[in-house]
Amino acid sequence: MKKQENIAVKSNIQPTHDGFYGKFGGRFLPEHLKSEFEKITEEFLRFKGNPQFNSELEYLLKHYVGRPSSIYFARNLSNKYGSEIYLKREDLNHTGAHKINHSLGEALLAKKLGKRKLIAETGAGQHGVAIATCAALMGLECDIYMGEIDVKKEKPNVDKMRILGANVISVKIGERTLKEAVDAAFEAYSLEYETALYAIGSVVGPHPFPMMVEYFQSVIGREARSQFLDLTGKLPDCVIACVGGGSNALGIFNGFLEDDQVKLFGIEPLGRGSGMGDNAASITYGKEGILHGFKCMLLQDDAGNIVNAYSVASGLDYPGVGPKHCYLNEIGRVVYDTISDKEALEAFFELSKLEGIIPALESSHAVAYAKKLAETKRYPKILVNLSGRGDKDIDYILKLKKNKKQ
Repeated sequence: MKKQENIAVKSNIQPTHDGFYGKFGGRFLPEHLKSEFEKITEEFLRFKGNPQFNSELEYLLKHYVGRPSSIYFARNLSNKYGSEIYLKREDLNHTGAHKINHSLGEALLAKKLGKRKLIAETGAGQHGVAIATCAALMGLECDIYMGEIDVKKEKPNVDKMRILGANVISVKIGERTLKEAVDAAFEAYSLEYETALYAIGSVVGPHPFPMMVEYFQSVIGREARSQFLDLTGKLPDCVIACVGGGSNALGIFNGFLEDDQVKLFGIEPLGRGSGMGDNAASITYGKEGILHGFKCMLLQDDAGNIVNAYSVASGLDYPGVGPKHCYLNEIGRVVYDTISDKEALEAFFELSKLEGIIPALESSHAVAYAKKLAETKRYPKILVNLSGRGDKDIDYILKLKKNKKQ
């Protein structure tokens, strides 16, 4: 476990006009897309300040998604590890994860912009299911790109997307995981941008998408801060969230970034270990680079070639990370640490058996880290963002267990 760094307060910054958080972010695009992204930025900022747009979004979040999601005191887990562990239950949202929050916002924006189609990528399938759901709700066409390996790992979510009317395209190039899905989705969007909106699935990509997704996900942090105060009479000592691209983490961190007494931990996937190609810990092992139109900490070799990312959790195996996370790491406001596949799988089963809550493999990384922190006794009250439920992972996990026994 890493040593706590000094933290900088007043760190909930907004990006510059060009989309930079410090030296990270920006907009690195083909010439023919630049004016379209300028238009999306202008329209998003306009609708962001529009009471009617926000009222419509809030109505859907409450009556369609089922927000606010609750905070639950995990008594059995707490008794075992020594600190009070609380869970922000994003797994209770319609479609089973935090992804519905920004998907609704993006779909509503697309409708207002007169677009006919949503184009998206997905890793674990939660973003894909959420986008397919919102496309159905808004009467939009929907193309979802997913790596061939993830299509096989996350079959329940693939079936859901197709039932919802989405066109699921299996990407069979490269490592056939999330990076390749993003590559394929962005290429498709570059040909259809006049009639489609690329509904990016995390706080990544060219400006304004990191800013836009963060805005829609910040509902998690607003709710969590108020709920925790109501429940306990004080703020948590620390907040923990898993980090792949980083949307669920920024969503909950937003409620506490200005509270310098609250420690924030972003947990990256260590996978099989620290070796190149064995993990997806972009901040921990990455170097500055440009990926999918933005600058971030990026897994790459000495020659600057992008290294394949790996994690047992399909939603975390991305070789880069959101630019605001890179900035928050650089100023020391958030501590980024890692959890291995083995630790995440142990936490998956432990939360299931102790609390009757089956978490997503992604969220299991945050639960595993909460166990470690609780044992140190340094943080009496710990809040974990349980970003999704584990229905999608069950078949894959049972196959893993079966293969290990053979």
